[in-house]
Amino acid sequence: MELRLLGPVEVRSETGVLIPLRRRQERLALAVLLLEPGRAVPVDRLVDLLWNQKPPPMARAALQTVMSHIRTALRSATDGAADESVRLLARGGGYLLQVRPECVDLHRFNRLVDEARAVQDPSARSARLASALDLWRGPALGDAATGDARERLCSELEESRFAAISDRIDAELDAGRHADVVAELSSLTIEHPLRERLHGQLMMALYRCGRRADALDAFRRARQLLVTELGLEPGPQLRALEASIIADTARTEDLLPVGTRARVVPAQLPPDLASFAGRSEELRRLDALLAENGSATAPSICLVTGTAGVGKTTLAVRWAQRARDRFPDGQMYLNLRGFDPVDPPAGPSETLPVLLQTLQVPAERIPATLEAQVASYRGLLAGRRMLIILDNVRDADQVRPLLPGAPGCAVVITSRNQLASLLVVDGARLLPLDLLSADEARELLAHRLGAERVAAEAGAVDDIIAKCARLPLALAIVAARAATHPAFALAALVGASHDPRVSLDTLDGGDQATRVRAVFSWSYQSLSHGAARLFRLLGLHPGPDIAAPAAASLAGTPIGPARLLLDELARAHLVSENSPGRYGFHDLLRAYAAELAHTHDHGTERHAALHRLFDHYLHTAHAAHRLLTPHRDPVAVGVPVPEVATEPLTDDVQALAWFVAERAVLVAVVAQAAKAGFDTHSWQLAWALTEFFARQGHWHEWAATHRTALQAIHGQTDHLGQAHTHRGLAIAYARLSRHDDAFTHFNRALELFTELDDRTSQGHTHLGVAWLFDRQGRRPQALDHAIQALALYREAGNAAGQANALNAVGWYHAQLGNYEQTLVHCEPAIALHRDSRDRRGEASTWDSLGYAHRHLGHHEQATACGRNAVELYREIGDRYNEADTLIRLGDTRHAVGDHHTAREHWRRALTILHELGHPDAGEARARLG
Repeated sequence: MELRLLGPVEVRSETGVLIPLRRRQERLALAVLLLEPGRAVPVDRLVDLLWNQKPPPMARAALQTVMSHIRTALRSATDGAADESVRLLARGGGYLLQVRPECVDLHRFNRLVDEARAVQDPSARSARLASALDLWRGPALGDAATGDARERLCSELEESRFAAISDRIDAELDAGRHADVVAELSSLTIEHPLRERLHGQLMMALYRCGRRADALDAFRRARQLLVTELGLEPGPQLRALEASIIADTARTEDLLPVGTRARVVPAQLPPDLASFAGRSEELRRLDALLAENGSATAPSICLVTGTAGVGKTTLAVRWAQRARDRFPDGQMYLNLRGFDPVDPPAGPSETLPVLLQTLQVPAERIPATLEAQVASYRGLLAGRRMLIILDNVRDADQVRPLLPGAPGCAVVITSRNQLASLLVVDGARLLPLDLLSADEARELLAHRLGAERVAAEAGAVDDIIAKCARLPLALAIVAARAATHPAFALAALVGASHDPRVSLDTLDGGDQATRVRAVFSWSYQSLSHGAARLFRLLGLHPGPDIAAPAAASLAGTPIGPARLLLDELARAHLVSENSPGRYGFHDLLRAYAAELAHTHDHGTERHAALHRLFDHYLHTAHAAHRLLTPHRDPVAVGVPVPEVATEPLTDDVQALAWFVAERAVLVAVVAQAAKAGFDTHSWQLAWALTEFFARQGHWHEWAATHRTALQAIHGQTDHLGQAHTHRGLAIAYARLSRHDDAFTHFNRALELFTELDDRTSQGHTHLGVAWLFDRQGRRPQALDHAIQALALYREAGNAAGQANALNAVGWYHAQLGNYEQTLVHCEPAIALHRDSRDRRGEASTWDSLGYAHRHLGHHEQATACGRNAVELYREIGDRYNEADTLIRLGDTRHAVGDHHTAREHWRRALTILHELGHPDAGEARARLG
């Protein structure tokens, strides 16, 4: 089956037969789902796009009909047979299309472009880009998207097409075919007169043809166009190219290099607030402070301080969104949870790995020590112009390692505390943020409620402003309640009583705290009984956000009613739906909810709610883990308590997506469960996260969760939990190159599993020790432990374990030069892996067999084994091992003189390793010369 977006939207069968989608809405809906594969697209977004913001009265029913027609077309494309390559599913208030990337022309285009950018030879690079561009049959979504939908969906696609065209022209220039592209560039500069890159390429092509005068004339025409149309002079790069042509020193390198084009620019700023009001003086001062603070040797740092709810984050985000063009290398945002009522503040050991991964450092390359992480982070920022927002900071020690070490970057820090040492030691400039003025508060209400309503009840508005203490958060909550009750007089909203027993101490100043608490209570007391109870219990959740099934479990209600209660809370602005189906709230509201829970809900009820919550996460994580690793021996997690709603995951794609969405929550729950005395939940949840952490490379979080779990069960009688946690911590430490610590925990795990007479787990641990010895180059010791693991698995009758141990024994024999023994051990492992459905294990074993056959001179067998391994690794998304095997497969083809195929394998490996930022890219690059 082929699904096409790069031109008219089409569905074609494997034989090329066009399957008609007769209505434009059907074609557009399919396109929207294909643009977000594997993600549920909310119904509201689909309706908005399909009917150009003017939906028919029965839009949802009409959408169901559209989806039914799409399903029919997809079935027709496969002759009615079940095809696992594409499935259209209803998921969480939306629709999700599961599709293999190779079925979609857009994804093939992106893959070819990525491959091309890793190719060193310019002729080959140009050819690969030409192949990618040949997939375009006209404007993207040509017969489906119109008007606003076209602008929203297609602008990025067309930009990608333009970038590929420009990249191909660069490759042609690099290959010396400058004369061949002059005519094409002349046409392109007419079609796209404001694209400076095209003008630069035309200038270079003319110059390389010996037509220096024409090249300078091309610059003059470009300048005239830019000044006439935009009122702007050409950019510095185009001007520098003109100067180099005049000096007769122009080089192709003066155009944008491939590496610069391929680099991802972070854009993590939260959305700006449409109803932002006032603060013009503070915005001006931010401009001035950061301009004054910059120097030739240090970054710009501004500290925004003020009480809770005063709008520090809102101000920082508004300024950052306005100033983002000053930071072309990207904008990063981190919430450091300095005042979170449940979760501890995020320290540098948690935040630095996140920032390094944002800067495209693969998880396996993040240094183990904090000092090395700081050095790596500052080295990556050197020479860049980036903006970094560090939100909700408690103290200077939390943020100081995150400050850049060189000029060019700017940092905006928000905190309720003064952080005087940042001003004294680090040269930060202070911007204290006060309450809104009365006029600004009135402007905020007018933005949210309409100027006429505010003017009509001026006295009530003044009363609201006074009772809200001119605090933006409080004003926003009152405005939300007023907006949802347009028939209510504003005066009625401020006459509500409030509970005097509630104590909210997160604000400075007793009178102000009392007023804000009163504002919260107005919204809280307007809730239904069920919504009020859910709001209180949400204060027990560790955050940062919660999905509907988890909220249902927390409250002990079915998912359907829980969604309605969450919607009620969202309408009252007591929670916000930050992304489809996920809810969070301001930490002041979290603190208020937690206080209400401790005031109104008995300790046994709070304990029961936490039990349901932890059961939800543990049992869903366990099910997801089983979908990712059906061959792995599970730990017994018991039966969830009644009224627990787990996520209905059906395959490994959904399992991985759930882990990705819940990652921050799950890490927090491991710690919260340990703190609350749910020790078994803590270690079993940490165990269930290991396969996800392994696939994603989150070694630091793997280590942190296992340390937390081990502290919870240390000294208790749960020796099985201790054994599993020691072994998990050993693997994490090995990945972080803390080999001595890894050996210590492996040995303790082995002692405990031996006491428990758990032969299978002893085998797992011996394989871990063997792997650790192999990482140190100590192959005889590695082989010895692998042989011990094999014996233990055979005693236990564990076929999956035997398969892994046979492969390990065979691989270590190969490392010692005993290639015949590799065949003896690895060949029977293939069938065992297939029986246990362990595709990663099977791929690894095919790779071992290919390695042995190549060294024995069996090159055709080695090629067949390598191809099997690559295909399996590609299917399961294990990109590093796919690349590693491609390098060896290329070596095999090179040994028999098939140099073209060898280079193709090495280029593909280089592309993957380059995208991963892995140091092994140098190995592939060296083979390509």
